[in-house]
Amino acid sequence: MLTKKIYLVRHGQTDYNLRGVVQGSGIDAPLNWNGHKQAAAFFEHYKHVPFGKVYYTGLQRTKQSVQNFIDLGLPHEGVPYLNEISWGRYEGVPMTKEENKYYESMLEKWSSGDLDYAIEGGESPLMVAKRLQMGINQILSQQVETVLICMHGRAMRILLAVLLGYDLRYMDVFSHKNLGLYVLQQNKSGDFIVEKFNSVEHLKDLELL
Repeated sequence: MLTKKIYLVRHGQTDYNLRGVVQGSGIDAPLNWNGHKQAAAFFEHYKHVPFGKVYYTGLQRTKQSVQNFIDLGLPHEGVPYLNEISWGRYEGVPMTKEENKYYESMLEKWSSGDLDYAIEGGESPLMVAKRLQMGINQILSQQVETVLICMHGRAMRILLAVLLGYDLRYMDVFSHKNLGLYVLQQNKSGDFIVEKFNSVEHLKDLELL
């Protein structure tokens, strides 16, 4: 059995991130100046890793975050199954006090086990987990040992819960930052263990994380 090593990284900063506005799968925002700096710092730190293939979602901020690896000539593939959760009508909307209260109540529903609950017009964690499973199956089926995957914050939390066998109620234990890295190693039984947890050591020289 070919065991996988997964470098799973969140995309770099966008102006929406800077303003604290959710993007979801419906806002295809590019990286901002700091996001490009983060991507360059990540590349400098990990360009020596022998990645067999690079994966990103259907949204440009993830591909831009790993473009330097692609420019090396590495095989690469967009996997829209890995897109961020849809936040429905809240995508791109500045967070007011009332909307933040609704957002917090939604997170409480999820952590209490109501994983079918979806924000208005958006997706539930169970819906996202189902499509993420299709995406990761697509990746794991390929004969590549070490891969780089660039994704989005909430989708990463759900995928990590899926890969590590966590109940989705506890997905928020997987913290994340822009260009924060998780490294997962698969053992011979097919299970994954975490070698790096939201590592930002490659960003230590930047003013903004």
